[in-house]
Amino acid sequence: MAEVKLDCMYEACPIPLLKAHKELKKMKKGDVLIMETDHTCSITNVLEWANKQGYEVDYIEVAEGEWEIYIEKE
Repeated sequence: MAEVKLDCMYEACPIPLLKAHKELKKMKKGDVLIMETDHTCSITNVLEWANKQGYEVDYIEVAEGEWEIYIEKE
């Protein structure tokens, strides 16, 4: 299992979602994508999209107004 960090700070949707989709295509089953973002719209959009794709997804606030979204490739 590998972890891949994806910096999406200061980027508004749909850019983080598009970046996540592109990165996940290159990853193997069981790998985890860690997206770093500071836009709440990214959390909503990415979680909805990841759930529809069947990925395990969660997020945490790591600092005031900054989040990490964890997506495990299935």
